Amino acid sequence: MTTRVVVADDQLLVRTGLTMILNAQPGIEVVGEATDGHEAVDVARRLRPDVCLFDIRMPGIDGVEATRRLAGPGVEDPLAIVIITTFDLDEYVHGALKAGARGFLLKDAGPELLVQAIHAAANGDALISPDITRRLLTTLAGLERATPPAQPIEPLTEREEEVLLTVARGRTNAEIADELHITLSTVKTHVAALMNKLGARNRVEVAMWAYETGRVPG
Repeated sequence: MTTRVVVADDQLLVRTGLTMILNAQPGIEVVGEATDGHEAVDVARRLRPDVCLFDIRMPGIDGVEATRRLAGPGVEDPLAIVIITTFDLDEYVHGALKAGARGFLLKDAGPELLVQAIHAAANGDALISPDITRRLLTTLAGLERATPPAQPIEPLTEREEEVLLTVARGRTNAEIADELHITLSTVKTHVAALMNKLGARNRVEVAMWAYETGRVPG
């Protein structure tokens, strides 16, 4: 099956480059492009791609707001969105993930990581640049929050806690299965259980909860 992608970036050279890289990959096709945030939302809603690749800074509305409109709280059928940018400031990462993004990459990450992020998002996984993940973890651990993170509707089992940590570290389902010596279907069952207990819409929100509750050591 072909993974259909919409690319949004206000710089023509960047947008063209990303499109060329993705179209050169087997099983990936760029089906739409946008030059600003409003157009990105309109094109994504019209085409319903498997993955949206959005720049964080765009005219009109930025990538975080575009993500929120397509995948944020209250969106009935959220799209998979990967944020790509030259800016790696922590507030952008945190804002994008809170808005519903499934991945966050810097533009210098390289074609291989970009393609991995697209495939991960299409498969319901999440990929965040490793350096960003480490810094995000440290930042979240040091934040003072007005309200504590929500507690699960049921206590997590020991195995669910193990799976939670691997999800928080950005592991894919296949990597979790290999690391914990369980089947892929068992991993999917545990991830689904975590999402249900935590009221999370995707595995990124599961990972964010793990960070916010201090379960992942810095």
